[in-house]
Amino acid sequence: MKGFSLSVGRDGAPLHAAAHSHHPWPDVTFAAQEAAWQDAARLLDHKWEHVFGEVIPAAQRHIAGTLNLPDPSSIAFGPNTHSFVLRILSCFPTNKLVRVLTTSSEFHSFSRQMARMEEDGVVQVTRIGTEPFDSFEARFAEAAGRGEHDLVFVSQVFFDSGFHVGNIENVVRAVRNPETFIVIDGYHGFMAVPTDLGGIADRAFYIAGGYKYAMAGEGACFLHCPAGYGPRPRDTGWYAGFSALEKGGGGVPYASDGSRFLGATFDVCGIYRFNAVQDWLQTEGRTIPKMLAHVRGIERAFLAELDARKAPIRPSDLLVPDEERRGRFLAFRTPHAGKIAAALAAQNIIVDYRGDRLRVGFGIYHEKEDAIRLARALTSVRA
Repeated sequence: MKGFSLSVGRDGAPLHAAAHSHHPWPDVTFAAQEAAWQDAARLLDHKWEHVFGEVIPAAQRHIAGTLNLPDPSSIAFGPNTHSFVLRILSCFPTNKLVRVLTTSSEFHSFSRQMARMEEDGVVQVTRIGTEPFDSFEARFAEAAGRGEHDLVFVSQVFFDSGFHVGNIENVVRAVRNPETFIVIDGYHGFMAVPTDLGGIADRAFYIAGGYKYAMAGEGACFLHCPAGYGPRPRDTGWYAGFSALEKGGGGVPYASDGSRFLGATFDVCGIYRFNAVQDWLQTEGRTIPKMLAHVRGIERAFLAELDARKAPIRPSDLLVPDEERRGRFLAFRTPHAGKIAAALAAQNIIVDYRGDRLRVGFGIYHEKEDAIRLARALTSVRA
């Protein structure tokens, strides 16, 4: 399997149909991992000069190009997106209830954090249901336009359905209060669907990472930080003052670019891997539209084969049947999701589920034959 011989292309590897969850690492990440070690051994104390002088700027340029951001320095890196959520929350006064507008379908970390803070009475959360999907954007934009919130937090693609907010710019522009923080969770959108933030780069935060469709694994998460929003996060580490360490002076200094949202020391291997994957994709000519088109073709083959067979899930069980409104995975509603996933695992086939949602995700390492194999395997599952 070209480009993935060390992971899903090896002998005995499973049929991995969970590219939306844990994405296999391309072969080029092995040399990148070695390079991170070699740089640390060779440069010793000067490693961070290299990381901040070359490795991180290269990653910032890749991301800015992908998202059409005008200034790569607006991007901060961290070990996970949750650390950025906490840092954003730390921008609000401690003596004031933080009013949050979000949805019923945000990822577990954010949802759990909000629920815990609600217990302590420090946030007031309004949640807009994502279903019915046809009216979601209008309903959410209407709620956002009331101007009653300090923080608006919404996913670009929802993890539990695959529903893609097609015009995220309209949602952002619906927020009339210029002091409201707007955060777009792009973890299921980045490198999965074409994303242009050029028109809202000065207004919205965008949070994502390399674990999924960017194929870089853990530790390569990032935050685009619009200028002027959160100039001095209370949750801060020494990296946020990295450029001022040797200058001295009073007070707690912050840069005006995205580095103001940095934390403290973290493992940078993921950023090395991220750069290697981005360089490889560019060399191979694998653009996001081309990768998406490849996956769409495999999805269609899978759904057609599924439709022709007797299986515990049907194309009619899709939460988002319209591929124009879908991210890069399929979510089926079924009360037997867990049982189906376990039965497929027994056949060395990996899918995953969340509650009553069975999720299937194809990647650039799949061909139509893989989709047909999965559909046929499903016919042997008795739910």
